Amino acid sequence: MGESSNGREAVQAFYGPNLGYIVELYEQYVEDPESVDEETRQYFDEYGAPETSAPVAPAASFDLEKVVAATRLVNDIRALGHKAADIYPLKDHPREHGLFAFDRYGLSEADLEQVPAHLLSEDVPKPGANALELVRHLLDVYTGPVAIELRHLDDMEEKRWIRRRIEQGALQTKYSKNEKIELFERLAETELFESFLHKTYVGQKRFSIEGLDAMVPLLDAMVGGLISSGSEHINIGMAHRGRLNVLAHVLGKPYEMIFAEFQHAPNKELIPSEGSIGINFGWSGDVKYHLGLDRRVLDEKKEVRLNLANNPSHLEFVGSVVEGYTRAAQDDRSEKGMAVQHDDKAASILIHGDAAFPGQGIVAETLNMTNLQGYRTAGTVHVIANNTIGFTTDPSDSRSTRYASDIAKGYEIPVFHVNADDPEACVAVAKLCSEYRAKFHKDILVDLVGYRRYGHNEMDEPMNTNPVLYKAIKEHKSVRHVYADVLEAEGVMSKEDKATIEQSIEDRLKSARDLVPAEEEDADIILPEAVHKGFPFVETGVERDVLQQLNDELLVWPEGFGVFHKLQKVLDRRRDAFADNGKVDWGHAETLAYASIISDGTPIRLSGQDSERGTFAQRNIMLNDVETGKKFSPLHHLSTANASFSVHNSPLSEGSVLGFEYGYNVFAQDTLVLWEAQYGDFANSAQVMFDQFISAGRAKWGQKSGLVMLLPHGYEGQGPEHSSARMERYLTLAGEKNWTVANLSTAAQYFHILRRQAKMLGTEQVRPMIIMTPKSLLRHPLAASSVDELSDNSFRPIIEQTGLGENSEKVERLVFCSGKMAIDLQEATMKSEESLDFLHIIRVEEIYPFPVREIRELISRYPNAKEIVWVQEEPKNMGAWTYIEPRLEAVTSNRLNVRYVGRRRRSSPAEGNPTAHKQEQARIIREAISRDAVSAAAGTSTYQKDRK
Repeated sequence: MGESSNGREAVQAFYGPNLGYIVELYEQYVEDPESVDEETRQYFDEYGAPETSAPVAPAASFDLEKVVAATRLVNDIRALGHKAADIYPLKDHPREHGLFAFDRYGLSEADLEQVPAHLLSEDVPKPGANALELVRHLLDVYTGPVAIELRHLDDMEEKRWIRRRIEQGALQTKYSKNEKIELFERLAETELFESFLHKTYVGQKRFSIEGLDAMVPLLDAMVGGLISSGSEHINIGMAHRGRLNVLAHVLGKPYEMIFAEFQHAPNKELIPSEGSIGINFGWSGDVKYHLGLDRRVLDEKKEVRLNLANNPSHLEFVGSVVEGYTRAAQDDRSEKGMAVQHDDKAASILIHGDAAFPGQGIVAETLNMTNLQGYRTAGTVHVIANNTIGFTTDPSDSRSTRYASDIAKGYEIPVFHVNADDPEACVAVAKLCSEYRAKFHKDILVDLVGYRRYGHNEMDEPMNTNPVLYKAIKEHKSVRHVYADVLEAEGVMSKEDKATIEQSIEDRLKSARDLVPAEEEDADIILPEAVHKGFPFVETGVERDVLQQLNDELLVWPEGFGVFHKLQKVLDRRRDAFADNGKVDWGHAETLAYASIISDGTPIRLSGQDSERGTFAQRNIMLNDVETGKKFSPLHHLSTANASFSVHNSPLSEGSVLGFEYGYNVFAQDTLVLWEAQYGDFANSAQVMFDQFISAGRAKWGQKSGLVMLLPHGYEGQGPEHSSARMERYLTLAGEKNWTVANLSTAAQYFHILRRQAKMLGTEQVRPMIIMTPKSLLRHPLAASSVDELSDNSFRPIIEQTGLGENSEKVERLVFCSGKMAIDLQEATMKSEESLDFLHIIRVEEIYPFPVREIRELISRYPNAKEIVWVQEEPKNMGAWTYIEPRLEAVTSNRLNVRYVGRRRRSSPAEGNPTAHKQEQARIIREAISRDAVSAAAGTSTYQKDRK
C-alpha cells in the first residue's frame, strides 16, 4: 500500500495467478455483486477495477497491460469458449471464432510469447510455457468437440476442480488400440441393431437412436463410473428416442425378447434364469418403447441393480419418478427417527429430449428438488439427447434460449455440450461427470448434440417439414462410419477388420431372430386373481392399553423444549381422549395410526406442501421450539418404534413431488408412503401422474404401488377453488380394482384405513389409495371417535347412521351419502323435530371398489323401502353420482327407484357466495330427509327436473 499521484490511497497491485484470480472476481462482481464475499465487494465498490499502475515487479519484467489483456483473453476462452466450440455434427451452426481474435484484446502473437503462462493460470501446458502456448491449449480444450459452461456456478471449488481436470487433459484421454476397437464395436452394435429392426419389421415404430448412437458408449462409461464410486442401484429415466437400444446394450435385454415384442410373439420362455433379469408386464401391457427393465448384474463380486423405468408418452414426467426410486434406495428406514440417507448407495441418470427439457415444466420442478432435504438424491447425471429438433419444430420455435440446457443454469448445474460424432469425447465427458457426482454429490448435465436420422418415428417423412435439415442429414455419414474413418487413418483398424466386426454383429442379430417363436395366437388379457378377489378383510384394531402408551409418549418432549402456548393447549387436550366420554379427532387418530404402524415395523414417509403442520393446523406432527426454531417429533422417539418416520414439507409443486413419492413407493414397497395435497384441487397439477402412472401402472407394466394420496375435499362456502378434489376424475379412472377411492366420515375410519393399507404393503392385494380428507370435519365433534372405536373395530366400507332405521318395517327411504355430507345429514337429523322412522342413512366410506355385497345385504333388510336417494354436495355432473347411479340401480335389481339429491349440473364446482352456498346446502338436506319431499314416482321435485 502507498499513496498514488492523485492523492487517494493506492490499491494493492496484483500479478501472476493472483492477477487472473482478481480479474475473474471483478467480472463476477460486475455480473452479480452478491456473488463475491463482503470484503471483496467493498473493495470493488470503492476502487472499481483492479489497479495495475504500480505493480510489484516479478522476477522477470513484462508489460503489465499486456498481462491484463492476456488474462482477460484466458478468462474469456474459459467462459465463452462454448460459443466457438465444434459441437454440431452437421456443421449447421456458425462458430464464433472471432470472439478470441487477439487484436480484440490489443494483443499479438508476439505479445503473448513475451508473457509467461504461469502468470495467467495455475495450470500450464508444459513447464516454461508462454501465454501463446497457454491460449492455444485452452482453445483446444474449450472450443473443440466439448463445450463447457461454468460461469453460472457460484461455488469456486467446483468451478476450479472442473477447470483443472479438463485443462489437465481429462477430455483428451488417450485410448489404447483395443479400447478404440471396442468403442467402434459398440457403435456398430448400436447402429446395426437399428438397421436390422428397420429392415425386419418394416413400418413399425421404434424411435431410433441413429444420430445419437454415441449415447450408448456414453451411458456405458457413466454407469461404470457410478458403480466404481459405490452405487449399488442405478436408476435410469428416458423417453422413447433410443430406448430399445439402451435396453438392449446398456441394460442387456436379450435381442430375442425385443424381437418377440415386434413380432407379437410370447417371450416368457425367452427370459433367462430368474435373478439376472426381471420383466413384469401387466395384464393389458404397453407398447415396447414404453417398457422398462430391472436387471441385477455382478460387478467385481458386488451385485448392482440397473433399472430403466417404465415411461408413458408424457416424456419428462418419469424424471421425478426415477428420483423417487433413487432416494428410496439411498434411505435406511430400519431404525426409529427420520430415514438415514446414504448418498453413494444409489444414483440417477435422466435422459431428456432437447425440445422437452426447456418445454415441459415438470423438468424445472424436478430440478428444483435437487438440493432439498426431503428430495435430494446426491446428484443426478442429466443427458439431453439433442436431435436439434422437436417432432417437426425447429429450436427457434420451441425455446427462447441459446441451448436446450439453459434452464439448468438456474440451479447451478455444470453443463457440457459434446459432439455426438466424437465418441471418444463423449466417453471422456461421461467419466468426468461420474467423477464430479462422486466428489460433490450434485447434479451435472451433458448436452449430447447430434441429429435424428429419420422422422419423429420411422413412418414419418421429415422432408415435408424440414427439407434443408434432412437433406444435410441424408448426406451425412453415421458415427459408425465417421469413427471407422478415424481409426483407419490412425492405422488402428482396416476396412477388412471393420467388415468382420459388422458381419459378426449381423450374424448375432439373425441368430436371435431365429429363436423367436411364431406370433401368439391366443392374446387374451388374463386378469390376476387379486383383481377378481378384491380386498381381503384386514384386522386393524389396536389394543387400548397400547394406544394409551403411544398417546402418553406422543405428548412428551425434551426438557426445555418450548412448544407454542396455543398449540400446547391443543395437544394437551389429547390426553382427555382416553378419559370417559373422551373423543379422538382426525389429526389425533392419524398420529396414533402412524405411531402404531411404525411400532409394527412398517416405515412411513409423508410429504406435502405443509405436511409437518397440516394445511389446517390439524396435524402438528413436527414441533418447533419457540425460542430456537429447533424441530422435534415425538414419533421419532417412541420406545416401541421399529422403523423410520419421515415427514417433509415439499416445494410448491404437485407433479414432481407426487411422481417422486410414487417412485419412492414403487421401489420401497415395504414403506407406507403418503402424499398430501395442500387442497384437493391442487392435484389438478399432477394429473399426468394419476392418469399415466398411478392408476394404470400395474395394468401396463405390472408395477405395484401402495401410495396413499390425501386430498382435502368439502364444501364449506369458500368458493369454487379448494372445495372439490374432483372425486369424479378418480372414479372415472377406476377399473380392474386398480385403486381405492374413499370419502370417510369419522376419525376411526381414517385410523383403520391407514392401518389396513400398511398391512397390505408387499402383498398382491396392495394398490394405491385416494382419500378425500376433510377440512371442517377435522375438529367436528360428530366426526371424532371414541378410543374403543380405534381398538375394537376395523375399517368398514359402509356405516349406518345410528338412531335411524331401527324399525325396518317403517323405512321407506334409504339415503346413501359419503364424507362431509354424511355429517351434515347427521347434524340435521339430530335437530329435526319430526319423526324420521321412514328414513335410514347409510354412509358409503369406500366408494371404489364399490361395496356391492354390503349394500345388497343392507337393502334386503328393508322390505318396505320404496326408494334409494343418493345425496352429495358436489354438482350432479361431478362427485360420485355418475359413477354410483348405475351401481345402485344394479344392486337393487330394479326393486327400488334410485334418485339424486344435490346441486344441479354446473361448470364450476361450487358457489362463490357463502350465503348462496348455505341456502343450497340447506335445500339439499331438507329434500333428503324431509318426509314431504316428493318421491321420484310423483315426478314433480326440483331435483328431478334436471335429468339431462
